[in-house]
Amino acid sequence: MLLLAGSPALSDSRFELLKTQLVSVDPALSLERAFLVYAVDAEGEPDREQLAKLLQPGTEMYPRGDELALDDLIVVAPRIGTISPWASKATNIAQNCGFPDVRRIERATVYQIKNSRVVDSRSLHAALHDRMVEAVFPSLSSLEALFSEVEPRHMTTVNVVGEGKTALVEANTRLGLALADDEIDYLVDAFVDLDRNPSDTELMMFAQANSEHCRHKIFNASWTIDGSDQDWSLFGMIKNTYQQGGEGVLSAYADNAAVIDGHQAGRFYPDRESQVWRYHHEKICLLMKVETHNHPTAIAPFAGAGTGSGGEIRDEGAVGRGSRPKAGLVGFSVSHLNIPGYERAWETGYGKPDRIVTPLQIMTDGPLGAAAFNNEFGRPNLAGYFRTFESMTAGGVRGYHKPIMIAGGFGNIREDHVDKPPFEAGAKLVVLGGPAMLIGLGGGAASSMASGSSSEDLDFASVQRQNPEMQRRCQEVIDRCWELGDNNPIAFIHDVGAGGLSNAFPELVQDGGCGGHFELRDVPSDEPGMSPLEIWCNESQERYVMAIQPEQLAVFEAICARERCPFAVVGEATDQQELILGDRLLDNKPVDLPLSLLFGKPPKMHRKSARQAPPADAFAPTMPISEALERVLTFPAVGSKSFLITIGDRSVTGMVARDQMVGPWQVPVADCAVTTVALDSHLGEAMSMGERTPVAVLDGPASARLSVAESITNLLSAPVMALSDIKLSANWMCAAGFEGDDAVLFDTVRAFGLEFCPDLGITVPVGKDSMSMRTQWQDGDEAKSVTAPVSLIVSAFAPVGDVRNTVTPELVRDEPTQILLVDLGRGQNRLGGSVLAQTYGQMGRVVPDVAADDVKALFNAMVSLKSEGLVLAYHDRSDGGALISLLEMAFAGRVGLDIEVSGSPEEAMAELFNEEIGVLVQVRDDALDRVMAVLGDHGLAECVSSLARPRLDERIVVNTEQFELIDSRRAALQQLWSQNSHAIQRLRDNPLCADQEFASIAADDPGLSVALTFDVSEDVAAPMIKTGVRPKIAILREQGVNGQSEMAAAFNRAGFDSIDVHMSDLRDGRVSLADVKGLAACGGFSYGDVLGAGEGWAKGVLFNSVLADEFERFFQRGDTFALGVCNGCQMLSALSPLIPGAEHWPRFGRNLSEQYEARLVQVQVQASASILMHGMTGSRLPIVVAHGEGRAVFDGHDDSIAEDLGLVSLKYVDNKGSVAETFPANPNGSPMGITGLCNRDGRFNIMMPHPERVFRSVQMSWAPGEWPEDSGWMRLFRNARVWLD
Repeated sequence: MLLLAGSPALSDSRFELLKTQLVSVDPALSLERAFLVYAVDAEGEPDREQLAKLLQPGTEMYPRGDELALDDLIVVAPRIGTISPWASKATNIAQNCGFPDVRRIERATVYQIKNSRVVDSRSLHAALHDRMVEAVFPSLSSLEALFSEVEPRHMTTVNVVGEGKTALVEANTRLGLALADDEIDYLVDAFVDLDRNPSDTELMMFAQANSEHCRHKIFNASWTIDGSDQDWSLFGMIKNTYQQGGEGVLSAYADNAAVIDGHQAGRFYPDRESQVWRYHHEKICLLMKVETHNHPTAIAPFAGAGTGSGGEIRDEGAVGRGSRPKAGLVGFSVSHLNIPGYERAWETGYGKPDRIVTPLQIMTDGPLGAAAFNNEFGRPNLAGYFRTFESMTAGGVRGYHKPIMIAGGFGNIREDHVDKPPFEAGAKLVVLGGPAMLIGLGGGAASSMASGSSSEDLDFASVQRQNPEMQRRCQEVIDRCWELGDNNPIAFIHDVGAGGLSNAFPELVQDGGCGGHFELRDVPSDEPGMSPLEIWCNESQERYVMAIQPEQLAVFEAICARERCPFAVVGEATDQQELILGDRLLDNKPVDLPLSLLFGKPPKMHRKSARQAPPADAFAPTMPISEALERVLTFPAVGSKSFLITIGDRSVTGMVARDQMVGPWQVPVADCAVTTVALDSHLGEAMSMGERTPVAVLDGPASARLSVAESITNLLSAPVMALSDIKLSANWMCAAGFEGDDAVLFDTVRAFGLEFCPDLGITVPVGKDSMSMRTQWQDGDEAKSVTAPVSLIVSAFAPVGDVRNTVTPELVRDEPTQILLVDLGRGQNRLGGSVLAQTYGQMGRVVPDVAADDVKALFNAMVSLKSEGLVLAYHDRSDGGALISLLEMAFAGRVGLDIEVSGSPEEAMAELFNEEIGVLVQVRDDALDRVMAVLGDHGLAECVSSLARPRLDERIVVNTEQFELIDSRRAALQQLWSQNSHAIQRLRDNPLCADQEFASIAADDPGLSVALTFDVSEDVAAPMIKTGVRPKIAILREQGVNGQSEMAAAFNRAGFDSIDVHMSDLRDGRVSLADVKGLAACGGFSYGDVLGAGEGWAKGVLFNSVLADEFERFFQRGDTFALGVCNGCQMLSALSPLIPGAEHWPRFGRNLSEQYEARLVQVQVQASASILMHGMTGSRLPIVVAHGEGRAVFDGHDDSIAEDLGLVSLKYVDNKGSVAETFPANPNGSPMGITGLCNRDGRFNIMMPHPERVFRSVQMSWAPGEWPEDSGWMRLFRNARVWLD
């Protein structure tokens, strides 16, 4: 083992934060140092100096030199027997950079802490490491254990033939199989008939494949309710929506996701032979999926939520014969947060078991995990929800100690790839992606148990870890395959999820109509000590299984080699319906079963339940309205979700038309997410969410109707043309078997599947259930438990018309307008289950409800109003009631409100805070008669009232006819609304930045604006394009890059032939930079940003003399140009030694906020030599950023020198046009706002913002309404074409 000292492990702010945390563990502790050490396992002795250079990030301090000689250290490294994703990528970089003998590089974090040996080591170590993925080592030398050779563990058998059922009952507990009694009987009979004992591998495989998580036994069960046998299963009632309608559904209940009809448009991808990016006019079908990952998120939130998102993304990529994920959503339900310093009157302080983390930790780490996976994979996360709920009721404590973690989204697929026809015997059975690792063992079974009913070790073992860069590589392979159309080499594909290969391969062959013979030792594995059970059943992520016909294997192999994506042929399809897994190393067969045994029919479940009276109380709103408003605004389900949103990339793909942030002040209040169907179209797709789970405590069926209706009123902000176009995903959660909850579940599904959705004409082609939503533990002598209500989370998806017609909650700043409330509660103002009741520790009695006819009428009326251009702003009424919805509209428009309510102050409370289904619509005064006529034509005249008017002075005034109830200011109320988001940002990020953003809410701020020094409508490249000459530009990517399609599209529009060039093409000589005029290095996460953002990519050039020479020749030519954006900016900045005139360029380090920042910000074009900014000097316009390492780090005084030499091309400015020095106008802390530079002759340009993601006006979260199809940023790409002429 070779040890190399590394950089400091923590930034200054992170160091101080940890120092404070350690003092809270024990006042005697003092953090002295924290640094990295690299442990290297290699054959022979690699060049120590060169390897140290490779591992040193360019923006970090160099080691002091004494690190390896220090004593009394605490060393944190990956758990023995595991390999971290960081190690996989770092090793990969080293091998690509001339260190072929390096077998593995691991990274350890080393702490020097004063008095660490005299305090409780358990509490100290808990503060320093994540026990799910890390271990504490006593010394640096002990890291040798990371590379220890371990003999493979052997297969074991269970003596069913000799001991009968008793042996299997014991194994059920020991292995955490979660088998029911009837399944144990079934297996005992089956193996007695076979006259042999089952292996542990076979039992684990059966347990995963037949777990509640995978087989949905409760939803397929028969039912008796109150002594009466029921005619329907739960799943049968869901499928009824398809049987009653189903128009436009191409695939339902039969694949990893549902597929519906889509639009015709130009799908943009490179041709196989020329690698030129082109538009292919074809049908682009819409696929949708929503998953849950509740149990792992309770144990390890970052990994749990991250792999939840990753697993759902794999589902979207493994539809039909290969598909592509496009846009995501994420949601969380947790118990009360108990934020230190922000304790709330309604929080119960009930406690929790040690095995799960706190709700606050879930909401701190879980969203980061989900965002990290989406960001690195390259899928924009555009929608979601967040709810806290915990209530002491007469029926016990209700809440989400076991959280709901929702991961979903939609994607696209070719129409001719939707079906998965059976494949023939002889097909090669392939695993694509990362190696097997000892993680996530038994996750399907663990997720099927109530928290607290399994052992803590089994909970620990069931959590997976993520490597999204590997999954991106897999997706690139899948993309290259489906892009071949009829020649697609994938005959059948399935993702690897719960149960690992033991579930995925059997499902693959069964669905393909075959059996399969497999060889265990052909499964790629990075952990040689694993037993056959562990290799076959582990849930190592980022893998797919597929069937490839033998004659297509060479094509598939070549694609994988180009994308540097590992794969292995593990087996072959057979005519015999059997599953055989051989093990040539141990010379046995861990699996040898007929498929009928694995997928046989154990006795069907039957469930009995009885209805119980709900735990209602007599909530009455008699409190002062000002107090009620403050409580409701600070309730997490109501307040700002900014802390959940800005951490996620919302612009990647270049097809995002509507994200969560609205208006010139970018307030997170959008009702739905909208994308364009392609980069050449204004047609689109939309998705929204709806959930009202607290209502289910009192009335389950009403909660279902409200959830569906809310998803529709949210989606109504998009140009959906027909109610039947909307398709729903239904995710169901409950604590099966708890008191009367089974009956509530049955009644709720009945209302949903047999009544409300059919009445609306809406189909539900996809969904998921999780039936173990109860947490139980022992607190001293007291048995405690927290049980989730029956919870339905609805996600709605639809193809939509022209996305430019999407409306938002941003109020038009025009006083001769008014805001109408369309109230589908028809004046009943019911408060049961409302946020208002919850903030006073109660639930109420009578809940809101809605009729299907009213929802249909509202939908049709709104379609008519929008088509006539009568809607200025739109928002739905939901959590918190109409007053909150009005305030959110005011926040988005930075206006005040005059709100008029009828009746007494007591009646006003119910009117303002009820959560009946409804919408708020801003209309012009002179259009009121027409608006009222349209609503009247649809039977809604009695539902409409004029509730408010905007006022420009930002005062918020609420009046009744007799009393003034509220007189406040927009800024004060918006800061209350943002309080939780700010508090969590302070805990999670750099508190200085969090405070600056919070202060900006009350600042004098004119909002985003545009001031151009050129004509946005002028196409300066048009004369060149007319010649038909299209210069070639290399759209350059490395593994992990994800922004190539939008970059190619921008240059394509400017008159270039955009060529898809992978770094492997250059390395292997398939492509030469001598053949292109331009080079665009794209955004993403090359090598997962290991060894420094963009630096692994750059070092792959610098440490390869052939590539370094090729790049240097390209830069030295006088007829070439280059653009590096984001990750490509970081990469080109690291190549500055090869670029003439770039010696004063910075490198790019961690954002000052310590967080990934995705925002729409303002920049100003500076006077510079840049050929791309020609004619744009002085222009100020918005642009998106999406990066975690964007802070320009200059050597010495290079920032001033660069400015003096005219190398600075772009600066962040605030909304008044001044250079931005504070957050978030300066999103990364770069000095003097510097964010774009060029070399001395202006040919080579780098920038952190993304012009390629906003070259169309429709791609911008906010843009001037008068802008044409092309945004101001299109000028940059056209300038490149003009320069070449």
